[in-house]
Amino acid sequence: MLASEPPFINKYVPLFNDPRVEFRHPEEVRECELPLIDLAALGSSFEAAESETRAEIVKAATEWGFFQVVNHGISRQLLEEMTREQMKVFGLPFEQKLGCELLNDSYRWGTPTATCLKEFSWSEAFHIPLSKISEDVSAYGELASLREVIEKFAAAMSRLGRVLTEVLAENLDRPKQFFYENCTESTCFLRLNRYPPCQVSPQVFGLVPHTDSDFLTILYQDQVGGLQLMKDSKWVSVKPNPDALIVNIGDLFQAWSNGVYKSVEHKVMVNAVKERYSIAFFLCPSYDTMIASTKEPSIYRKFTFGQYRQQVQEDVKNFGHKVGLPRFLL
Repeated sequence: MLASEPPFINKYVPLFNDPRVEFRHPEEVRECELPLIDLAALGSSFEAAESETRAEIVKAATEWGFFQVVNHGISRQLLEEMTREQMKVFGLPFEQKLGCELLNDSYRWGTPTATCLKEFSWSEAFHIPLSKISEDVSAYGELASLREVIEKFAAAMSRLGRVLTEVLAENLDRPKQFFYENCTESTCFLRLNRYPPCQVSPQVFGLVPHTDSDFLTILYQDQVGGLQLMKDSKWVSVKPNPDALIVNIGDLFQAWSNGVYKSVEHKVMVNAVKERYSIAFFLCPSYDTMIASTKEPSIYRKFTFGQYRQQVQEDVKNFGHKVGLPRFLL
């Protein structure tokens, strides 16, 4: 095992040796191409084209909960720089990733709360609050260039997130400034993900099935594949597109829109021979932000983001998995 690899097998021996676990060949999953939306017309002088683009975003958020965007304003150069820096930090020795305060001590691996294999994620990540990126420059050490690239990348993702949420908010006749006031650098996150090769079984999750506990997630991924989402009660595999970013609706937007926009369950499956990289930007509000449905009668009771996060954490601790929005149905 490479010095950089997390010791998944050694750490989680009971999960992989559980006699109740029967490894079977995974069912074939149909590959799909997500709705592809060209954002070039947004903010242009061509009103008809801009109106059509806005309608495409709303339709995808309503019918799929996932879509892809091109001409999104984030340069290929910046994406490639971020990939290089990401590979560099994950290539550090495991003990160094685990033991130092690199990136605000944000390193995570495996699933400490897992009691069975279906609750376990074969992955490692740095889950970084945007507000912490600029702090303690000395903590970056040999990765001095990482901070600068992450800052540029996070700023670009934030701008794109604001553009998309404005479109979705205006469709609901809600004030677009809601996101400027509540989703700031102090509340949003960036997550660097790596999914190491896994030869144990193709049934092992890289990331367990879940929905995102935010307003909006923007994902930049490599071309290895593995992302799957629930569509029409069936899992479908997302075909990677080298020119596109993936956008998905989170739980808060589903509640805020009174169920108009869909927060869809998704997961990542491991690859036996290839490692997979992705970077996710999470558009989150402050913990005291009230999430209230746009229309009456409301499907969900009002709650703050802090209350939602606390409930998710309690459910994961007690049941091994997130329950999410059903907890807040009226």
